[in-house]
Amino acid sequence: MHAHDDETDSSTTVYPIPAAVLWDFDGTLVDSHDQWTATWVEMAERRGRSWTDTHSDELVGLGLLDAAKIIAAHFGSDEDPTLLVDEMVTGVAARLRQEVTWRAGARELLAAVRAENIPCALVTMSYRSLVEPVLEHLEPDTFVVVVTGDEVDLPKPHPAPYLAATRALGLDPAACLAIEDSTTGIASAESAGCRVLAAPSPGVQVTAVNGAVVEGLVGLEPSHLRAIMDA
Repeated sequence: MHAHDDETDSSTTVYPIPAAVLWDFDGTLVDSHDQWTATWVEMAERRGRSWTDTHSDELVGLGLLDAAKIIAAHFGSDEDPTLLVDEMVTGVAARLRQEVTWRAGARELLAAVRAENIPCALVTMSYRSLVEPVLEHLEPDTFVVVVTGDEVDLPKPHPAPYLAATRALGLDPAACLAIEDSTTGIASAESAGCRVLAAPSPGVQVTAVNGAVVEGLVGLEPSHLRAIMDA
């Protein structure tokens, strides 16, 4: 994860720039919009309710329990939000096992970052059961740290998920770059002290971040990430 010029002197530790890249999952690494939307529509139909893109947009970047509470309110029901979370996870996981759609340019950038021995972490509010089917499509140990929504007490936009990742990496958040697509995730990464590369999902408005805003990930190289850290 890092190299030592002199094992006896920590001041000579040499880290890559950025020291680590912290990836959001849904909307950043993979595009599971269709799987989530199909699941929400199915859940609504079971209850005789409608579901629109506006409803979907309200849930972008939220922790699943927070999303479930909004869904319950839309359904006009007093259903246990944890049961709605289970229903969501089951539906999306089944669809992800059938098909994974990578965000354009994401796998290429991930491979380029790993080729330069820059450690990567996954920081997501998706549950581990949703993440694991996707990780099976990547090289083992692509992510040296994985933080999932069912393993943190406080979801994004709280800094806790990113702080958990940088703590596990043993790194200063300020030396790390987060890649995010939602305002919720950007707020989480920034409040943790990370630099941010924002590649907003369609419909997400991002004006300024502590880093850079790009339209997409296609064509990005580690040199672009270094430039953000050096700016």
